[in-house]
Amino acid sequence: MAAKGWPVCSKSLKGVILDLCGVLYDCGEGGGVAISGSVEALKKLKASDLKLRFCTNESQEARATFVAKLQRLGFDISVSEVFSPAPAAVAALQQRGLRPHLLVCDGLLSEFDSVDKTNPNCVLIGDAAEKFSYQNLNKAFRILENLENPLLLSLGQGKYYKETDGLSLDVGAYMKALEYACDVKAEVFGKPSSLFFQSVLNDMGLQPHEVLMIGDDLVNDVGGAQQCGIKGVQVRTGKYRPSDETHQTVTADGTVDDLAQAVDMILSHRQ
Repeated sequence: MAAKGWPVCSKSLKGVILDLCGVLYDCGEGGGVAISGSVEALKKLKASDLKLRFCTNESQEARATFVAKLQRLGFDISVSEVFSPAPAAVAALQQRGLRPHLLVCDGLLSEFDSVDKTNPNCVLIGDAAEKFSYQNLNKAFRILENLENPLLLSLGQGKYYKETDGLSLDVGAYMKALEYACDVKAEVFGKPSSLFFQSVLNDMGLQPHEVLMIGDDLVNDVGGAQQCGIKGVQVRTGKYRPSDETHQTVTADGTVDDLAQAVDMILSHRQ
């Protein structure tokens, strides 16, 4: 399928932000699989003069763990290049004196070792997968209901993501359940938060008009980037659906088949 549209920023482009799951690889049993052509496409980007960062809502594993997994799949990625919601949440918890009740996967718990979790005054959820049982959700609900000023924090708000055996529910579905039951509005860390995208721009030392975001999620990747003034390109891999191209509220600045095509477009427009 041909590329649809392309951002006019390409010639002045100085940096690229990439989503991980659905763009570089599909997660699943055994660590998942690399999407065809993505390892080579990343090598091409790395060989260019563009600054590169990875922006993910991954919240099942600690950042170092899933970076190691991606390295095993053949990707040249370092921990310092990856921005994920857990470290951002930890910084906010410490700054604000918050003590969370955590509803997250065991693999993410180490990220919160430095945080006081006694006598919780908020609830923080991530993509807890099998830990999203009735008992665990009800415990989180009861904690929120017993707080004078209930505060719900969420590591993302995605509806679903792509695994090798199909789509799987993401944290957003459970976040909405707690919002509804407790009459609260969750504070979201990660995409599409403008603060999250701004932290990536700050690290790159670039302005929004100098950066391009590439993701498979039209709302959280593309729409979140656009809210910060970053152009957003969607790939037709991962959670992409044909209906995304006629979405009522978010329109990608460009749509391509995969990361390999996106990288070829980027590099050809800069010549």
